[in-house]
Amino acid sequence: MQISEASDIADQGFQHIAGDAEMVSELLAQSGTDVAGLRAMAGRPEFAQFVLDFLLEQDQRVLDFAASAGIQPQRVVMARAVLGGGDPW
Repeated sequence: MQISEASDIADQGFQHIAGDAEMVSELLAQSGTDVAGLRAMAGRPEFAQFVLDFLLEQDQRVLDFAASAGIQPQRVVMARAVLGGGDPW
């Protein structure tokens, strides 16, 4: 997997989160910021890692996102690894 594909998966993940008010609230709480702060964070390279970490915290989040994105759940783990998450296995 290339970095560009991993970044695309993270972007899709953020769009998935943004479409669910409950997940947005959880993401805001976890980030310790408000919507404006989250927007500022979104411009930083590590934001993609943060989004994927958030999705990977719960199996159901990963499964729901993967289904909506039309990808295998393992691709989310691989994307996180490519973006600096270590060995996916």
